[in-house]
Amino acid sequence: MAQQNKVQWVYEAKDNDELEARYDEWAAEYDADVIDEFGYFGPQRGADIFERFVPTSARVLDAGAGTGLVGAVLKEKGYGSITAMDLSNGMLEEAKKTGAYEGFDRMVLGETLGYETASFDSTISIGTFSLGHAPASGLNELVRVTKPGGYIVYSVRADVYVENGFQAKHEELVSAGKVTIVDGTEPEHLLPKGEPELEHRFWVLRVS
Repeated sequence: MAQQNKVQWVYEAKDNDELEARYDEWAAEYDADVIDEFGYFGPQRGADIFERFVPTSARVLDAGAGTGLVGAVLKEKGYGSITAMDLSNGMLEEAKKTGAYEGFDRMVLGETLGYETASFDSTISIGTFSLGHAPASGLNELVRVTKPGGYIVYSVRADVYVENGFQAKHEELVSAGKVTIVDGTEPEHLLPKGEPELEHRFWVLRVS
């Protein structure tokens, strides 16, 4: 299957069970496909933003960790306490190979997460809020499991941000006094060789 078709293939999953199965199948070839063929640099960009706000001593949740691309970059930056969470065990098996994580949890972003409230100092989620993936409501749980004063750094497709309720979710969380929006990037191309027409944005939320 061509790389472009693989991306559409996961976008078109009908439910989380099918999405999980497709990522399980893709896991072993995922990194080569999205980095080498698509030129994907979202993990590096997200980690660069994350380190502006979060000290390396922090206990970090990588929500939607996938094969561990974000964790590998954070490890290089000196972060040593990172937990990987993803809906695909196949992807988590690949993440184990990075040596970047101290824990691995199969959970679904968009459902109630099996963590105590305020379990993590800060949270990062890159590439998970996208078409057919985690919904805007998933931010509620990231806010809950992140300590007050901690940061949530996440990326979202620019079209999905407007059309799938993320802008409204930001307004809801701010109005409820749960977060402050610290930063938001302009739309940018993170897959220049694979999906040059799609743009993504990064957001930094501080938990109140």
